[in-house]
Amino acid sequence: MLGSARPGAAGLTPDASPPPPLKAESRDLSFHYGNGFKALNAITMPVHEHRVTALIGPSGCGKSTFLRCFNRMHDLYPGNRYEGAIVLHPDNTNLLADDVDPIEVRMRVSMVFQKPNPFPKSIYENVAYGLRVRGVTNKNHLDDKVEESLRGAALWDEVKQRLNEVGSNLSGGQQQRLCIARALATDPEILLFDEPTSALDPIATASIEELISELKKRVTILIVTHNMQQAARVSDYTAYMYLGELIEFDRTDTIFFKPGRKETEDYITGRFG
Repeated sequence: MLGSARPGAAGLTPDASPPPPLKAESRDLSFHYGNGFKALNAITMPVHEHRVTALIGPSGCGKSTFLRCFNRMHDLYPGNRYEGAIVLHPDNTNLLADDVDPIEVRMRVSMVFQKPNPFPKSIYENVAYGLRVRGVTNKNHLDDKVEESLRGAALWDEVKQRLNEVGSNLSGGQQQRLCIARALATDPEILLFDEPTSALDPIATASIEELISELKKRVTILIVTHNMQQAARVSDYTAYMYLGELIEFDRTDTIFFKPGRKETEDYITGRFG
């Protein structure tokens, strides 16, 4: 049930401008958990460069499972199995290939989780962590990247005098921006957000949404959200998923105002189920 989800189509109308270049794409991606449950079924979907793509759908439809395929998070648990491919452009690397190092994948495709999860380290060391894993030891380089990443997460001015404090001393919204800074430090090509504002208050949520709009200038973004208004506000493209299937993929304004599938319309308008 792919609807208009074929890569390259992107639901274009004859007078629409062509879509931006692809940064990545899933090709017939299926995923099986170790207990044998098939959570994703042959999903083919484009991810456009320097755009925000929102994944929407009811709980349990496979959104987060799909998201976590992009940085091989499922490898951390035995028995999980991928089928198909996730191709990263422009070098046409299949991120799921056996000869591709999952650690390197996670440097190129960083993730920010639902709840802020700063490491039990200083603000500075939280941001520097990925660089140290890569073997970076030059203090000047680390200092520069920590500042650059904190600025990129709109946090530098708030913490520049507190870099040696434990990250958990920050407010919830600041902690989430710290996690974003940590993700940015390794210069990822794609940022994955798994409901990044669901644990935050409205003011912190607005701050993160504004930050996402800025971040897409430098990185491609995939975001899972249950909040329809948030998807409409922050994303350029939207994918509607149901029961492990990609039902429809299109520009966000098309999905919300003129969806091509009745299932999508029913979900958007609250008539689902």
